[in-house]
Amino acid sequence: MSHPVIDTWQGDGHELDLSRLGTGSQAKRPRAVMGWKGVRIWDESLDPVDLLAAYLEKTAEESCGQCAPCRFGTARTAVLSARLAKGEGTKEDLDQIRRLVRHISLTARCDIGRTLAKPVLDLMDQFSQAFSDAARGSRKEAAKGSYTAIVTAPCIQACPAHVDIPAYLENVRMERFSKAMDTVREGCPMPGTIGRVCVRPCESACRRGKLDASLSVRAVKRFLGDLEMEGKLDSIPAPSQAHPDKVAVVGAGPAGLSCAYYLGRQGIKATVFEAQEGPGGMAAYGIPSYRLPREVIAHETAMVESLGAQIKYNTAIGRDISMQELTDQGYKAVFVGAGAPAPSKIRCEGEDEGYENFMPGVDFLAKAARGETPLKGQRVVVIGGGNVAMDCVRTARRLGFTDINLLYRRTEAEMPADPHEIREAREEGVVFHFLVAPSKVLADDKGSVTGIQCIKMALGEPDDSGRRRPVPVEGSSFVMECDAVVPAIGQACTLSTFLPSDEKLLSRWNTLEVDPVTGQSKRDAIFGGGDCATGPSTLIAALAAGKKGAFAIADYLKNGTCGACEAQDLFTLTDTPNLFDSDPDFSYPGVTERMEADVLSPKIRVENFDEVEKGYVPFQARQEASRCLRCYRMIMAAF
Repeated sequence: MSHPVIDTWQGDGHELDLSRLGTGSQAKRPRAVMGWKGVRIWDESLDPVDLLAAYLEKTAEESCGQCAPCRFGTARTAVLSARLAKGEGTKEDLDQIRRLVRHISLTARCDIGRTLAKPVLDLMDQFSQAFSDAARGSRKEAAKGSYTAIVTAPCIQACPAHVDIPAYLENVRMERFSKAMDTVREGCPMPGTIGRVCVRPCESACRRGKLDASLSVRAVKRFLGDLEMEGKLDSIPAPSQAHPDKVAVVGAGPAGLSCAYYLGRQGIKATVFEAQEGPGGMAAYGIPSYRLPREVIAHETAMVESLGAQIKYNTAIGRDISMQELTDQGYKAVFVGAGAPAPSKIRCEGEDEGYENFMPGVDFLAKAARGETPLKGQRVVVIGGGNVAMDCVRTARRLGFTDINLLYRRTEAEMPADPHEIREAREEGVVFHFLVAPSKVLADDKGSVTGIQCIKMALGEPDDSGRRRPVPVEGSSFVMECDAVVPAIGQACTLSTFLPSDEKLLSRWNTLEVDPVTGQSKRDAIFGGGDCATGPSTLIAALAAGKKGAFAIADYLKNGTCGACEAQDLFTLTDTPNLFDSDPDFSYPGVTERMEADVLSPKIRVENFDEVEKGYVPFQARQEASRCLRCYRMIMAAF
């Protein structure tokens, strides 16, 4: 099956590599795929007439119906192709299908219709004899094949949770806000949180950005989350029929809450064990309230509890209860979503001396989130270039530090932090020092920080990440005086404190080794996802992992095994760089302006932890949603 017998799929021949499917998948390998780039068929016994009928039926179902050619045309092609599949078609039916798909592709508003002609005409051309036989009435009706189709888009594919972004944007545009939220919650259980702090991979992939500016997807999602918090939406999900088995979830952070939420939607009650006194994990104790107010997390946690989840706070696995005790108490499966709460070392002399006013960024932010003042002085140096480092410098500003410096060993172009976080930190008076690395923490005789010795760096050859490796510049050492030092270069996992070491569940990085498709570990009843499985990643990736784990656990409880459904396999198959058009021909070349949300002025916002960014009002949300080009792509697989 590695070499297709028919291949009109436009690409380099590697874009639909079946080996990309996860090892834990129980789904069959496709016999064929049909989508916007053409047709690829591995099984020569496949019935092409039946494949076409299934593809056109699915296209008609997915048509939004807002433009007449697509609304009526796809419905008509579905009828004609079904007639052919039954052996009741005519040559006129064939000709009409060809005319209709060409017309739809030229006139449709969204890409469901605009990309229709190529795969349909490719299939009909490649199997012209089979379609001629069907049009002459000489075909005997065959059993319908097994097909699965998904609708994706560049933004959907970039989103780890595969939220149907064009669908909820369209519903916002039409003021169907509750329906929009229903769509969001199919893939994202914390829209208010994600609508504030997501790193927005969808916006980076947005094709609108090739015209003028990408859509502000995150802001529209936040708008829906705010409406829900205000009680203006009818979108509270109801759980399915109660399931008899119970599941334990380790951690009430994004991954754990997501898993409990989607378990609850399937009627499976989860007990969440959380070591902290409140929910949210790093979202609550690592993201300052000026970016993510605590009441947003509280509201979305309450939604999880409304589906039957119970959360036990101040209960750490390994300290207050063991994994074995969970089994003894009747939990049939465990999802580990413990995050990566430990700070990474900066490999700097003096960092382990216990100096006063030397504090890792994750600890600094957690203490600040609890209302403490963890460090003293006026001058602070933060080390790092990610969003945690940005949160640290901006939090320090709000805690009264006046001389705030950030050291990063690469250039600004290599910084992983969100550009708008960098911009807002600068507006608040943070001074950036690029191509600088710490070499020694300095302290006085009383053990209190007095400064940090640094060395200048230059960029050398690329490392494993593809970024140029910083190398020290000989003779460039200097001292930066300060009252406090906050290293914020990353986090590490602590799973060895409660997972059995004799079963080789952990990698050499102390992460839980799981199947990438199901989240199942080497011990069948233990699942995991989020930072504790992948290493530090994004909040939306953690939510996606929690959802994946919930559905895999439900499968495991029902069948004793679990695997990806065929739709998941198709998303995996299409999760390939450059799969979408690199130089598309847009149907709407006009320039539009991105609707930016209002923010507090730097002078006001540095005085407190009030939320900096304001949400959209309905007019702004509708206006921004109307910019969506609906870049849908459909792909169908025959099994």
